[in-house]
Amino acid sequence: MPVLPLHRALLRRRAPAVPAPRLSGRGDGLTGRTARSAALAAVLLLAGCSSAEKTPAPVPLPSARATVSSVSPTPVGTEAEARTRLRALQVAPRRPPVGYVRDAFGSAWLDIDGNGCNQRDDVLLRDAVAGTARYAQQGRCDHDVLAGTWVDPYTGRTLVFTDLNDPAQAQAIQIDHLVPLAEAWASGASRWAPDRRKQFANDLGELLAVDGPTNASKGDGDPAAWRPRKDYQCAYAMGWIDTKTRWDLTVDRPEKRALLQMLGYC
Repeated sequence: MPVLPLHRALLRRRAPAVPAPRLSGRGDGLTGRTARSAALAAVLLLAGCSSAEKTPAPVPLPSARATVSSVSPTPVGTEAEARTRLRALQVAPRRPPVGYVRDAFGSAWLDIDGNGCNQRDDVLLRDAVAGTARYAQQGRCDHDVLAGTWVDPYTGRTLVFTDLNDPAQAQAIQIDHLVPLAEAWASGASRWAPDRRKQFANDLGELLAVDGPTNASKGDGDPAAWRPRKDYQCAYAMGWIDTKTRWDLTVDRPEKRALLQMLGYC
């Protein structure tokens, strides 16, 4: 049964509004712009005053004018193809990510596709509900995303944010690595050269804009330890298998069994 790209499939859904954005315990690397905004807000609060200047509201631009990559966060394919790829993956014993540190994969986030924007802004624009993203020019980046609506693939909730310069809102929508970096490290990436790890960490094909607290609950878990909602498990498994195939990563037996179960929902 064909599986459509995630951003198309999710736009057909209508989910209840998400509760007020919450801070999560797991960040995805906020931009320097966000950090500076947070520091300024703290200074103004302590001084008992408010800024007289406000950031001008950005004008929504047609999607065609942005240079965001068109790489889909999940592959187009079939259940049969995913099962074939899964059978071809090398099975290895489960290993803890000994020696893993986030810095081993470079800083977050980079502009590895050279379009002037870091991967966070690329993914935020790509995964936003069509026509809802507001963005502005920021240096060489023509889509510094400031607001919009997203549908969290893991829960199906609708996420609406009005000011991603606000640290609480920026933290409430995160960019998740479908295959977590620590999982990649334990299944082969520990042997890679630093540049290859940097490319993996910024691979648009395995990055998703997701609900922050849900991303924190996933942590570094593989499919044997954590799964999204049932309706998304087929696409999740296909994306996981695709990433491990493209990057020649291993799977362990419990992980493989879980992926087979999830493909059963296709």
